[in-house]
Amino acid sequence: MDSPTIVVVRNEVDPDAEYHCDALAGFVSSAAPGTREIDYPAGERPDLERADGVVLTGSTAGVYEVDERPWIADQQRLVRELIDRELPTLGVCFGHQIANAALGGTVEHVGTTARPVDADLADDPLFDDVSSVVPVTHGDVVTEVGDDMAVVASADYYHAFATRHRTAPLWTIQFHPEFTADLRDRLVADFDWADDDHGFEDVNATRVVENFASMVADSSE
Repeated sequence: MDSPTIVVVRNEVDPDAEYHCDALAGFVSSAAPGTREIDYPAGERPDLERADGVVLTGSTAGVYEVDERPWIADQQRLVRELIDRELPTLGVCFGHQIANAALGGTVEHVGTTARPVDADLADDPLFDDVSSVVPVTHGDVVTEVGDDMAVVASADYYHAFATRHRTAPLWTIQFHPEFTADLRDRLVADFDWADDDHGFEDVNATRVVENFASMVADSSE
């Protein structure tokens, strides 16, 4: 069968920080060569009639900045449409937060965490063969999940570390599956990244992208 078409919705507002969107789009494209990218803050919007799945990237913006960034409200409406269409969707970091906010959840700024985190991952196909050690860089957290969202991963400092919609194919993760050792120096410079008890040798989070692409392919058959 043909490769599924996954749309990567890029959410970064700082041109100097777009490397995480580049990395995520690269891994999605490797898993699904039909991948397309759009720049949501720049006004581009996905053609959902031509999409088999959607990935919402991270961002240095906060979902609570909706008054200054009207596109955030637009993307919350997009999340609800994706649920209505039952289009497979993966939200990453900011994508995790905006998906929960779109469904009535709460996101708050608590201070930056930038390190590998040992998380308790649920028995979910998204996490098949994924190490419990995953890389994070974020200052905001989901403090109350959205309606119909169930927690599928937790960390010692963060209960709603990943969520899944109870009926629609929507998954959201606070961690960055696209972060690998290749980006370590950049993460140190930008976020004071510290390996702490774990290093990138303990991480294989890119498997999340492969798992999601496989699920999209299965749903589009």
